[in-house]
Amino acid sequence: MRAVVLATGIAVLLAGGPAFGADDKALPPQNAKKLSEIVAKVERRTDFRYVKEVDWDSDGYTITYYTTDKAKVQITYDPVTGEPK
Repeated sequence: MRAVVLATGIAVLLAGGPAFGADDKALPPQNAKKLSEIVAKVERRTDFRYVKEVDWDSDGYTITYYTTDKAKVQITYDPVTGEPK
């Protein structure tokens, strides 16, 4: 009985594997800057405190960070140039 349950579980995982890992968002272009380079730019900004979130979509990387005075800042960066849009 255990073997049937285990085999069924493995079959479900294998059949559904690609669906679990699928992501509808496009990938950054091949010539994109490294994300670490873009985040380093953000970290050098005046009054930078910490990065809260980094998101990717077709517009570029949107980085949400907070300043030392607790202000929330969101900036979208072009992935190829590494410059704010």
